Amino acid sequence: MNIISGKVESRLNEGFEKTNATFIDVVKRLALIDEAQKKITELSSSVISLQSLLDDKRSRGAFGEVQLTNLIKNMLPERCFSLQHTLSNGKRCDCLLRLPAPTGNVVIDAKFPLETYRKLHHETKAPPVAEKALQQQFRQDLKIHVQAIAEKYLIPGETADGTMMFIPAEAIFADIHAHYGDIVDFAQQKRVWLVSPTTMMAILTTARAVLKDADTREQIHIIQKHLGDLAKDFDRFQTRMDNLVKHIDKAREDATDVNTSAKKITHHFHKIERLDMIEKDK
Repeated sequence: MNIISGKVESRLNEGFEKTNATFIDVVKRLALIDEAQKKITELSSSVISLQSLLDDKRSRGAFGEVQLTNLIKNMLPERCFSLQHTLSNGKRCDCLLRLPAPTGNVVIDAKFPLETYRKLHHETKAPPVAEKALQQQFRQDLKIHVQAIAEKYLIPGETADGTMMFIPAEAIFADIHAHYGDIVDFAQQKRVWLVSPTTMMAILTTARAVLKDADTREQIHIIQKHLGDLAKDFDRFQTRMDNLVKHIDKAREDATDVNTSAKKITHHFHKIERLDMIEKDK
Protein backbone atom coordinates (compact mmCIF):
# COMPACT_ATOMS: atom_id res chain seq x y z
CA MET A 1 0.00 0.00 0.00
CA ASN A 2 2.81 2.38 0.88
CA ILE A 3 4.53 1.59 -2.41
CA ILE A 4 1.37 2.43 -4.37
CA SER A 5 0.87 5.64 -2.39
CA GLY A 6 4.50 6.67 -3.08
CA LYS A 7 4.14 6.11 -6.81
CA VAL A 8 0.90 8.10 -6.92
CA GLU A 9 2.53 10.97 -5.03
CA SER A 10 5.55 10.86 -7.37
CA ARG A 11 3.30 10.97 -10.42
CA LEU A 12 1.30 13.85 -8.95
CA ASN A 13 4.47 15.80 -8.21
CA GLU A 14 5.80 15.16 -11.71
CA GLY A 15 2.51 16.30 -13.24
CA PHE A 16 2.46 19.40 -11.05
CA GLU A 17 5.99 20.33 -12.14
CA LYS A 18 5.10 19.95 -15.82
CA THR A 19 1.91 21.95 -15.35
CA ASN A 20 3.83 24.68 -13.51
CA ALA A 21 6.48 24.83 -16.28
CA THR A 22 3.74 25.07 -18.92
CA PHE A 23 2.04 27.86 -16.95
CA ILE A 24 5.33 29.80 -16.68
CA ASP A 25 5.90 29.39 -20.42
CA VAL A 26 2.37 30.65 -21.16
CA VAL A 27 2.95 33.69 -18.90
CA LYS A 28 6.19 34.49 -20.79
CA ARG A 29 4.44 34.22 -24.13
CA LEU A 30 1.59 36.43 -22.91
CA ALA A 31 4.19 39.01 -21.85
CA LEU A 32 5.74 38.93 -25.34
CA ILE A 33 2.30 39.27 -26.92
CA ASP A 34 1.53 42.21 -24.63
CA GLU A 35 4.82 43.90 -25.61
CA ALA A 36 4.07 43.35 -29.30
CA GLN A 37 0.58 44.77 -28.78
CA LYS A 38 2.10 47.90 -27.24
CA LYS A 39 4.38 48.35 -30.26
CA ILE A 40 1.43 47.89 -32.62
CA THR A 41 -0.49 50.51 -30.66
CA GLU A 42 2.46 52.93 -30.86
CA LEU A 43 2.80 52.32 -34.60
CA SER A 44 -0.93 52.85 -35.04
CA SER A 45 -0.66 56.15 -33.16
CA SER A 46 2.22 57.20 -35.41
CA VAL A 47 0.19 56.34 -38.52
CA ILE A 48 -2.78 58.27 -37.15
CA SER A 49 -0.50 61.24 -36.42
CA LEU A 50 0.88 61.11 -39.96
CA GLN A 51 -2.64 60.89 -41.35
CA SER A 52 -3.62 63.90 -39.26
CA LEU A 53 -0.61 65.72 -40.62
CA LEU A 54 -1.61 64.95 -44.19
CA ASP A 55 -5.24 65.85 -43.53
CA ASP A 56 -4.30 69.41 -42.56
CA LYS A 57 -3.54 71.69 -45.51
CA ARG A 58 -0.98 73.82 -43.68
CA SER A 59 0.75 70.74 -42.23
CA ARG A 60 1.00 69.15 -45.68
CA GLY A 61 2.71 72.28 -46.98
CA ALA A 62 5.11 72.23 -44.03
CA PHE A 63 5.73 68.52 -44.65
CA GLY A 64 6.83 69.28 -48.23
CA GLU A 65 9.06 72.13 -47.04
CA VAL A 66 10.68 69.97 -44.35
CA GLN A 67 11.33 67.18 -46.87
CA LEU A 68 12.85 69.63 -49.35
CA THR A 69 14.94 71.31 -46.63
CA ASN A 70 16.37 67.98 -45.45
CA LEU A 71 17.28 66.99 -49.02
CA ILE A 72 19.06 70.27 -49.70
CA LYS A 73 20.89 70.45 -46.36
CA ASN A 74 22.17 66.89 -46.83
CA MET A 75 23.45 67.59 -50.35
CA LEU A 76 24.75 71.17 -50.52
CA PRO A 77 26.87 73.48 -48.35
CA GLU A 78 24.93 76.30 -46.67
CA ARG A 79 26.56 79.00 -48.78
CA CYS A 80 24.89 77.51 -51.88
CA PHE A 81 21.25 77.93 -50.83
CA SER A 82 18.92 80.25 -48.95
CA LEU A 83 15.73 79.01 -47.25
CA GLN A 84 12.60 81.22 -47.08
CA HIS A 85 14.40 83.73 -49.28
CA THR A 86 12.70 87.06 -50.05
CA LEU A 87 13.07 88.19 -53.66
CA SER A 88 13.21 91.76 -54.95
CA ASN A 89 9.48 91.66 -55.78
CA GLY A 90 8.68 90.96 -52.13
CA LYS A 91 7.73 87.31 -52.74
CA ARG A 92 9.19 84.70 -50.40
CA CYS A 93 10.25 81.38 -51.88
CA ASP A 94 10.84 78.13 -50.01
CA CYS A 95 14.40 77.81 -51.29
CA LEU A 96 16.81 79.67 -53.55
CA LEU A 97 19.69 77.63 -55.00
CA ARG A 98 22.78 79.75 -55.63
CA LEU A 99 24.41 78.12 -58.65
CA PRO A 100 27.30 79.50 -60.73
CA ALA A 101 26.80 81.15 -64.10
CA PRO A 102 25.27 80.63 -66.55
CA THR A 103 22.55 78.92 -64.44
CA GLY A 104 22.34 81.48 -61.64
CA ASN A 105 19.78 81.52 -58.82
CA VAL A 106 17.09 78.82 -59.07
CA VAL A 107 13.88 79.09 -57.04
CA ILE A 108 12.19 75.95 -55.61
CA ASP A 109 8.57 75.96 -54.45
CA ALA A 110 7.38 73.21 -52.07
CA LYS A 111 3.75 74.25 -51.49
CA PHE A 112 2.17 71.57 -53.66
CA PRO A 113 -1.69 71.56 -53.75
CA LEU A 114 -2.60 68.16 -52.26
CA GLU A 115 -6.15 68.83 -51.08
CA THR A 116 -7.97 67.74 -54.24
CA TYR A 117 -5.54 64.86 -54.86
CA ARG A 118 -6.23 63.52 -51.36
CA LYS A 119 -9.96 63.61 -52.01
CA LEU A 120 -9.46 61.91 -55.35
CA HIS A 121 -7.33 59.00 -54.11
CA HIS A 122 -7.75 58.62 -50.35
CA GLU A 123 -11.47 58.95 -49.75
CA THR A 124 -14.27 56.45 -50.38
CA LYS A 125 -14.57 55.58 -54.05
CA ALA A 126 -16.61 58.37 -55.63
CA PRO A 127 -19.11 57.91 -58.49
CA PRO A 128 -17.64 58.33 -62.00
CA VAL A 129 -19.15 61.80 -62.39
CA ALA A 130 -17.76 62.99 -59.06
CA GLU A 131 -14.37 61.37 -59.77
CA LYS A 132 -14.17 63.13 -63.13
CA ALA A 133 -15.02 66.42 -61.44
CA LEU A 134 -12.25 65.87 -58.89
CA GLN A 135 -9.77 65.06 -61.67
CA GLN A 136 -10.72 68.26 -63.44
CA GLN A 137 -10.39 70.20 -60.19
CA PHE A 138 -6.94 68.70 -59.56
CA ARG A 139 -5.92 69.64 -63.10
CA GLN A 140 -7.12 73.20 -62.49
CA ASP A 141 -5.31 73.37 -59.12
CA LEU A 142 -2.07 72.29 -60.80
CA LYS A 143 -2.44 74.82 -63.60
CA ILE A 144 -3.15 77.68 -61.19
CA HIS A 145 -0.18 76.72 -59.01
CA VAL A 146 2.18 76.47 -62.00
CA GLN A 147 1.00 79.89 -63.23
CA ALA A 148 1.53 81.41 -59.77
CA ILE A 149 5.06 80.00 -59.51
CA ALA A 150 5.99 81.37 -62.94
CA GLU A 151 4.63 84.82 -62.10
CA LYS A 152 6.25 85.07 -58.65
CA TYR A 153 9.63 83.39 -59.07
CA LEU A 154 10.87 84.17 -62.59
CA ILE A 155 12.59 87.55 -62.34
CA PRO A 156 14.92 88.60 -65.22
CA GLY A 157 18.40 89.43 -63.99
CA GLU A 158 17.73 87.98 -60.53
CA THR A 159 16.65 84.36 -60.99
CA ALA A 160 17.37 81.67 -63.55
CA ASP A 161 15.24 81.18 -66.67
CA GLY A 162 13.45 78.26 -65.01
CA THR A 163 12.06 77.42 -61.58
CA MET A 164 11.11 74.15 -59.84
CA MET A 165 7.88 72.87 -58.28
CA PHE A 166 8.68 70.22 -55.65
CA ILE A 167 6.19 67.33 -55.43
CA PRO A 168 6.76 65.54 -52.08
CA ALA A 169 5.66 62.06 -53.25
CA GLU A 170 6.89 59.82 -56.06
CA ALA A 171 3.37 58.38 -56.59
CA ILE A 172 1.87 61.81 -57.22
CA PHE A 173 4.75 62.76 -59.52
CA ALA A 174 4.23 59.57 -61.55
CA ASP A 175 0.44 60.04 -61.60
CA ILE A 176 0.75 63.57 -62.96
CA HIS A 177 3.06 62.46 -65.78
CA ALA A 178 0.82 59.47 -66.54
CA HIS A 179 -2.60 61.18 -66.53
CA TYR A 180 -2.03 64.94 -66.70
CA GLY A 181 0.37 65.32 -69.61
CA ASP A 182 -1.24 68.60 -70.62
CA ILE A 183 -0.23 70.09 -67.25
CA VAL A 184 3.34 68.84 -67.70
CA ASP A 185 3.45 70.54 -71.11
CA PHE A 186 1.92 73.71 -69.66
CA ALA A 187 4.55 73.75 -66.89
CA GLN A 188 7.36 73.36 -69.41
CA GLN A 189 5.95 76.26 -71.44
CA LYS A 190 5.95 78.37 -68.28
CA ARG A 191 9.51 77.18 -67.50
CA VAL A 192 8.37 75.46 -64.30
CA TRP A 193 10.03 72.06 -63.87
CA LEU A 194 8.17 69.40 -61.87
CA VAL A 195 10.48 67.48 -59.52
CA SER A 196 9.97 64.59 -57.08
CA PRO A 197 12.25 63.62 -54.14
CA THR A 198 14.18 61.24 -56.43
CA THR A 199 14.61 63.70 -59.31
CA MET A 200 15.39 66.43 -56.77
CA MET A 201 18.19 64.25 -55.42
CA ALA A 202 19.56 63.81 -58.96
CA ILE A 203 19.39 67.57 -59.58
CA LEU A 204 21.15 68.35 -56.30
CA THR A 205 23.85 65.76 -57.08
CA THR A 206 24.45 67.46 -60.42
CA ALA A 207 24.41 70.88 -58.75
CA ARG A 208 27.01 69.72 -56.23
CA ALA A 209 29.26 68.52 -59.07
CA VAL A 210 28.82 71.87 -60.85
CA LEU A 211 29.65 73.76 -57.66
CA LYS A 212 32.73 71.61 -57.09
CA ASP A 213 33.85 72.24 -60.66
CA ALA A 214 33.30 75.99 -60.22
CA ASP A 215 35.31 75.96 -56.98
CA THR A 216 38.09 74.08 -58.78
CA ARG A 217 38.11 76.62 -61.62
CA GLU A 218 38.20 79.44 -59.08
CA GLN A 219 41.15 77.82 -57.32
CA ILE A 220 42.89 77.41 -60.68
CA HIS A 221 42.42 81.14 -61.35
CA ILE A 222 43.92 81.91 -57.94
CA ILE A 223 46.89 79.60 -58.65
CA GLN A 224 47.33 81.18 -62.09
CA LYS A 225 47.31 84.66 -60.52
CA HIS A 226 49.94 83.64 -57.98
CA LEU A 227 52.03 82.07 -60.75
CA GLY A 228 51.75 85.31 -62.75
CA ASP A 229 52.87 87.33 -59.70
CA LEU A 230 55.70 84.86 -59.13
CA ALA A 231 56.80 85.20 -62.77
CA LYS A 232 56.90 89.01 -62.40
CA ASP A 233 58.92 88.71 -59.20
CA PHE A 234 61.32 86.31 -60.90
CA ASP A 235 61.73 88.71 -63.84
CA ARG A 236 62.66 91.47 -61.39
CA PHE A 237 64.99 89.06 -59.62
CA GLN A 238 66.61 88.12 -62.94
CA THR A 239 67.13 91.81 -63.82
CA ARG A 240 68.70 92.50 -60.45
CA MET A 241 70.85 89.40 -60.73
CA ASP A 242 72.08 90.53 -64.16
CA ASN A 243 72.94 93.95 -62.71
CA LEU A 244 74.72 92.28 -59.80
CA VAL A 245 76.72 90.12 -62.22
CA LYS A 246 77.70 93.26 -64.14
CA HIS A 247 78.80 94.94 -60.93
CA ILE A 248 80.73 91.83 -59.93
CA ASP A 249 82.41 91.70 -63.37
CA LYS A 250 83.25 95.42 -63.09
CA ALA A 251 84.57 94.91 -59.58
CA ARG A 252 86.67 91.96 -60.76
CA GLU A 253 87.98 94.07 -63.63
CA ASP A 254 88.75 96.92 -61.25
CA ALA A 255 90.42 94.48 -58.86
CA THR A 256 92.56 93.16 -61.74
CA ASP A 257 93.58 96.68 -62.66
CA VAL A 258 94.36 97.48 -59.05
CA ASN A 259 96.36 94.28 -58.78
CA THR A 260 98.30 95.14 -61.94
CA SER A 261 99.05 98.62 -60.59
CA ALA A 262 100.16 97.11 -57.29
CA LYS A 263 102.54 94.78 -59.10
CA LYS A 264 104.03 97.68 -61.07
CA ILE A 265 104.50 99.72 -57.93
CA THR A 266 106.13 96.77 -56.21
CA HIS A 267 108.38 96.26 -59.21
CA HIS A 268 109.45 99.95 -59.04
CA PHE A 269 110.21 99.61 -55.35
CA HIS A 270 112.37 96.58 -56.08
CA LYS A 271 114.33 98.58 -58.66
CA ILE A 272 114.86 101.39 -56.21
CA GLU A 273 116.07 98.93 -53.58
CA ARG A 274 118.57 97.43 -56.04
CA LEU A 275 119.89 100.94 -56.88
CA ASP A 276 120.38 101.66 -53.19
CA MET A 277 122.35 98.47 -52.77
CA ILE A 278 124.59 99.34 -55.74
CA GLU A 279 125.29 102.80 -54.30
CA LYS A 280 126.22 101.29 -50.95
CA ASP A 281 128.63 98.84 -52.57
CA LYS A 282 130.50 101.69 -54.19
